[in-house]
Amino acid sequence: MRNFSWNYFLNTGSIESFLLYKEMNQIGVEEVVAVGMGTTAVDPSDGSGELSSEGTV
Repeated sequence: MRNFSWNYFLNTGSIESFLLYKEMNQIGVEEVVAVGMGTTAVDPSDGSGELSSEGTV
């Protein structure tokens, strides 16, 4: 789906498809960190990028 939204953006210039691509990319990064660290995930709310140990994002 990420590739589709990116290619659609490239072909049409649709801002909505770019925003979808950007959101899906962010979700993918958070999932990779969560899976790679067990139940630990990056807490984006404080902006520091530090890991939280509660297992919540």
